[in-house]
Amino acid sequence: GNILDDYLRTDSVWILTRNKQFYKTNNEEECAEKCEAERNFTCRAFLFTRKKLQCLTLPENSRMAVAFTSTDAVLYEKRIYLMQCKRGIGTDYRGTEAKTRRGIPCQKWAEKIPHKPNYTPERYPNAGLEENYCRNPDADESGPWCYTTDPATRFDYCAIPECEDQCMQCNGEDYHGEVSRTESGLECQRWDAQEPHMHGFILKHYPEKDLRMNYCRNPDGELRPWCFTINPNKRWEYCNIPRCSTPPPVSGLDSQCLSGKGEDYRGRTAITESGNACQHWNTQFPHKHGWIPDRYPCKGLEENYCRNPDGEKKPWCYTTNSSVRWEYCTIPPCDRTEQGIAGMNNVLVQVPLTEECYRDKGQSYRGTTSITVSGKKCQAWSSMVPHRHIKTPERFPDADLRDNYCRNPDGDSSPWCFTTDPNTLWEYCNLKRCDDHTQE
Repeated sequence: GNILDDYLRTDSVWILTRNKQFYKTNNEEECAEKCEAERNFTCRAFLFTRKKLQCLTLPENSRMAVAFTSTDAVLYEKRIYLMQCKRGIGTDYRGTEAKTRRGIPCQKWAEKIPHKPNYTPERYPNAGLEENYCRNPDADESGPWCYTTDPATRFDYCAIPECEDQCMQCNGEDYHGEVSRTESGLECQRWDAQEPHMHGFILKHYPEKDLRMNYCRNPDGELRPWCFTINPNKRWEYCNIPRCSTPPPVSGLDSQCLSGKGEDYRGRTAITESGNACQHWNTQFPHKHGWIPDRYPCKGLEENYCRNPDGEKKPWCYTTNSSVRWEYCTIPPCDRTEQGIAGMNNVLVQVPLTEECYRDKGQSYRGTTSITVSGKKCQAWSSMVPHRHIKTPERFPDADLRDNYCRNPDGDSSPWCFTTDPNTLWEYCNLKRCDDHTQE
């Protein structure tokens, strides 16, 4: 297969890392070859810039470093380093678990205190013995292990869950199995087909969602994996994917500050940016909703803390104010500002911060909102499904018709977009005026 098959591609993303190597390459495949041949460090990912044809090999991926938007960059991450589960006895496990099943921190493989190791990076260069991550260099039947930092315990095994391709963790958003029939037995429609059902879930617009063949997937945060069916009378249906017997791995990335869109934020802020107190997730008053903690066990819907379970631009909550259904929360950013990150990088000169509100008619709006007033997702401007149209980036080069972001290319009263609902051609977007004092 193609060398890129072993990588997960994400468009328009940059990750910050001090340690990197620069190469001049003609395409992504050549950059992948540089990553495979890298000898200065273990290459976990690479960045490729289309305009400069520049290749950066990286020792870190998005799980280990700060990520932010960069229009010209494409991030490729080695899939094996993104997996937080083990296959079989885990000899190829390259995750970042660094404590034993009893919670004792692991000793670094290169260190000799408190235990002198038999397995070292020098003696076993292909075993992935980096830092103090759990590994299985000797093919132990009990799975990945590590030397411990407890002088009384030389080594112990790590609690690494199985990669059970035919089962799902959480709501199945990371399910990559090959079930292709719905719970009632209907065959799934291929994701790259538009018959019998037209839809907007196209691989190039959702590259990280693994929309291959006609396999059941959960690209939009539903309760569990689903698919469109080949029955013209049944648009879509859930698939019968069993839950995994092992619990999901406990993420070490649960953050107390805002990184990216804040989907991993697990802090205790419980007040919105306008000062409204948050409604508890397990209550339906004053606002009824579907984000019930029992249904979404991995979204961190505890108490009334601000969260981002649906991929919004930042954490939010329903409010206890009956006249305000929901609002964003103000979460302190992790580490540095976006400008500071950009300033440290010698490839990206500037990362402009955009306002998520519009002025006048919104023709100058350049934010990243892509949801309509009724909650529908926007169709990409360059796409012709489910709706054919003439508002294309080529015809309106000055309107910044990127991705599926809300825009106003034709001088309408406010930013709008075509929707991914075949029955709704277009709608205005869920945006407020910048001078609207109710938002302030």
